Formats: sequence, C-alpha cells, structure tokens
Amino acid sequence: MTNASSTPHPRVAFVTGGAQGLGLGISRHLLASGWKVTLFDLDDEAGHEALAAIGSTERDKTLFIKGDIANEADVKLAIQQTFDRFGRIDGLVNNAAIADPHSGDVESLEWDQWQRVINVNLGGVFLATKHATQHLRATKGAIVNIASTRAFQSEPNTESYAASKGGVVALTHALAVSLAGDVRVNAIAPGWIEVGDWQKKANKTKPHHSDADKAQHPVGRVGTPNDIAQAVSFLLDADKSGFMTGETMRIDGGMTRKMIYAD
Repeated sequence: MTNASSTPHPRVAFVTGGAQGLGLGISRHLLASGWKVTLFDLDDEAGHEALAAIGSTERDKTLFIKGDIANEADVKLAIQQTFDRFGRIDGLVNNAAIADPHSGDVESLEWDQWQRVINVNLGGVFLATKHATQHLRATKGAIVNIASTRAFQSEPNTESYAASKGGVVALTHALAVSLAGDVRVNAIAPGWIEVGDWQKKANKTKPHHSDADKAQHPVGRVGTPNDIAQAVSFLLDADKSGFMTGETMRIDGGMTRKMIYAD
C-alpha cells in the first residue's frame, strides 16, 4: 500500500459538520498538523465564524462549503469543489450528526423525525463516502467515521440516534472490507465530549462539570474535542495506524466500563 503520508504534498481532509462543535475541534487540529481542510456544514453563520477565527497562515488551507449532508447533490458538489481547490483528498471525516428531535417515547416519535436523524447521521456517512471514494483511492487515503457510545448503551427515548450510530459502526466494517487495499475505514465512538465552548457565538456556553459528572469517568474528567481530534489524526495517518481498518475505537474516559448504582 502506498503511504500517502510520505508525499511532499500537504494532505487534504473533508470534514462533515466541520464548522462547530466536535467537527471544528477536529478541523482545527488537522490544520495545526499541516493538513488542508474543507469544513462542510449546514450552518452558514458558524462556517464564516470558523473561517474568521482561523489564523491567516491557515486560511489559505481552509475551505468552508455550506450544504446538507443528507442531500446528495450538495455532497457531490462539495467533494468536487474540494478536489478543484486542493487537487486531492486524502482523508474523510464523517462527523455531521443531529440528536433525537423529540424527548417523548417511541409511540410519539414521528416518522419524519426518525427519518431525518437516520438520513443525516447514517445516510450522510454513506453519501460522503460514495462521492469521496474515487479521490481516496487515488491517494490511498483513509476514512474516519464518528459513531458514539450510544451505539452500545442508551438512555430512554433515543431510538433514532442510537440506531443511526449503531449503523455507523456496522457501515464502518462493511466499507473496510469493500474498500480493502485502497482505503482504510475506521470509526471512533466518543463518550461525553464537552463542546459548549466550540459552538458559534450565538450558542456558545461556558462548560461546568460537577464532581458527579467527573466521577462518571474513571479518568476523572469529561472529554474535550482534542481528545477525539488526536485519535482522528492517528487513524488518518498510515504511518501510525496502517494496520488498522474496520475498527471502532471507543474513547469515553472509561465511562462505559464503570458500573454506576442508583442510590
């Protein structure tokens, strides 16, 4: 397998949901590591705020494209625009996702609400992969899908989100086999990652975590976007993770390994 990381050309990543939250943390980390990055996001305001906050030395390495990850025409165009701008695509980070749109029980969950979550969280992974694969084959690149620990454990009334993230885990190993020899495909299942201070200005919040919040995690704290971004960088780098494909890496501070008893 040709090692894309040994090329003298800067590598290029396409990050979905890349303008705020976890996606922005990933995008900023990759930029700082020398990548060129496309931030694909539905929130135009967040995208332009993200560009404004990026340093001048990194701005020419960054492209923001507004679009809906569940709309195939938007995704296809954005991938092409990325290739036209940078000349290659080495990494795809499928991060875009939405949570359950209602807090009621399964009997009150509307079909269109269910379908929107599945279309964005799972369908979006498929669409971005479908249209980026030809470019990733050319660079012997890699895909990192952002799943969730909700693929393995749940709270009440989170059916659509849990199902979508479980689908991402299964789609990851299916793609790894289908693209074997050309493109490595792995996933990360984050636990509680604090992104309140990584939102656009209108939605930004100052993080506060109680002792009880921290105690849920054997490491003693809630996660940060950088915890996930470093793992994304590792999985995209064939020098460091070239023997990994089809895997889902759980990064949750040990939260899903700790038994918690009710008082």
